[in-house]
Amino acid sequence: MTSTDEQAADVHVIPALHGLDEQGDPLSLEGWGWTVRPEAGEAKRLAIASLVNLEAPAPVAGITYVSHGNVLVVAGRDAARARESASKLATGLHVTLLGEGTVAPVEGCTAWSGRIETLEGYLGEFSATLASLNGAAGAKAKFDLVLDFSQPPLFAMHQPPQGYYRAPAEALALESVLAELKEAVGEFEKPKYFAYRENLCAHARSGITGCTACIDICSTSAIAAKGDHVEVDAHLCMGCGACATVCPSGAMGYQFPRPADRGAQLKQLLAAYRHAGGADACILFHNGTDGRDALAASAARGQGLPGRVIPLETWHVAAIGPDLLLSAVAFGASQVAVLCAGSESPDYVRALREEMDFAQSIVSALGYAGVHFALVQAPAGVGLEAGLEALAPAATVREAGTFMVSNDKRTAIEFAVEHLLRNAPQRREVIALAPGAAYGEVVVDREKCTLCLACAGACPESALMDGVDQPMLRFLERNCVQCGLCEKTCPEDAITLNPRLLLTPAVREARVLNETKPFHCVLCAKPFGTLQMVNTMLGRLATHSMFSTPEAQRRLQMCADCRVVDMMSNKNEASVLKL
Repeated sequence: MTSTDEQAADVHVIPALHGLDEQGDPLSLEGWGWTVRPEAGEAKRLAIASLVNLEAPAPVAGITYVSHGNVLVVAGRDAARARESASKLATGLHVTLLGEGTVAPVEGCTAWSGRIETLEGYLGEFSATLASLNGAAGAKAKFDLVLDFSQPPLFAMHQPPQGYYRAPAEALALESVLAELKEAVGEFEKPKYFAYRENLCAHARSGITGCTACIDICSTSAIAAKGDHVEVDAHLCMGCGACATVCPSGAMGYQFPRPADRGAQLKQLLAAYRHAGGADACILFHNGTDGRDALAASAARGQGLPGRVIPLETWHVAAIGPDLLLSAVAFGASQVAVLCAGSESPDYVRALREEMDFAQSIVSALGYAGVHFALVQAPAGVGLEAGLEALAPAATVREAGTFMVSNDKRTAIEFAVEHLLRNAPQRREVIALAPGAAYGEVVVDREKCTLCLACAGACPESALMDGVDQPMLRFLERNCVQCGLCEKTCPEDAITLNPRLLLTPAVREARVLNETKPFHCVLCAKPFGTLQMVNTMLGRLATHSMFSTPEAQRRLQMCADCRVVDMMSNKNEASVLKL
């Protein structure tokens, strides 16, 4: 190990590694789990090596882009750099330079005078609305690529679409962007990172909005409302997986890899680690870009990861939700840490904290001592070692789980919690959760409820149900995602939500929230409503001029058929139909 001053001076120099044939080889370091002292991480090395025994995940569908190299360079207020860049790109691309005012021609380029009103799309399919184009009123144009010198940039989201490049201020970085633009011609494919099950979506019903979690979290603006459900533009999706992490119902699922494949990795890693004599395993999720760089930089400083910390690379750390967090502990992990190295959207960091808090509230309530889930924020790797060293091993299960992680989010959480409960130091029947949690009960005020069943009609998860042929409201807590649609739909304000996790068999049993006797038509005796509903209607309409007579009030106590017959038989009665 080197001194602190030497570490600072030689941050890019990997010291001699004990027992390795190729000193300083990043691949060797990765194989050792980014642990500088291999003898401290032998169990980890064997665990990582055991992943080769797993079958490769099944392939996912692909999304195709086609670019013909038609690039728009938006000059903004940086006309000189934009002109120079357009000239360099013109050697291999079809370039249109757009600037405000008089735009001098650039050899090999089309020069337009105007400004961008709107810009949308992605690689190969950008659509721009142009104002005051060459003195005309405006026009629409399509491009394959966009290089934007505007301030502020035309796309303000954290992660703009593929094919769009914000021009960097540094000359070297700009040259790198220009080189990438020249290569962005042809047909490209990426994975379809998500799977969406519309039938589970709790976004809205009948114009009333319930859940907007996926729309709010998406940093690429790929998700938008579409009636009662949402719509995802697969070309805009960049695969962060945050939508699946925050989705309460599991309607949005992550596919790269699927939860079942990630669960198999976790189970294999932890089983092999225990078999090799390892203890207090801490799974560290990191991405393959700045997260991997942070681990390499830590090793270069001569520190590296502690022997018990097992790194597991993922496409994006925002995809690590409570299904994987809880499953990892059920498989025997002491802790799960997620490394945020700086590229993550602030909204992703917030969402990860909230999901970790949810998972921690469960394991803590069951008596497992310690901190089991940690978000390690280490921009450019700064603070990584300190953040990990601060994590003391936490209590875990006596017996590791053998269940398979389901691709259905709520089923995966259910299996993990059941295993944690079986091994729990402290048995619980119910765990109180924070407001906004995706588990809980619906509480109905029977005095207010008229059993109109609007709530059952609005419930997207079949958690609220009618009594079939009886005036009854039933509730199945296992299905409830606490979306609030029932609460917002209820015309009597009779519903409140109580977030909690019920751990008894009653969670799978439908229970009656309210019931009453049916009200029978005063003429034909056919049941057509409930006593409370009819009484409420009589109370509200008694002062209305159209229902002030005993005959009119009696009509409110008739079924629809008898009501029409009675109206037609009383021809002298005042009616809104008469002029």
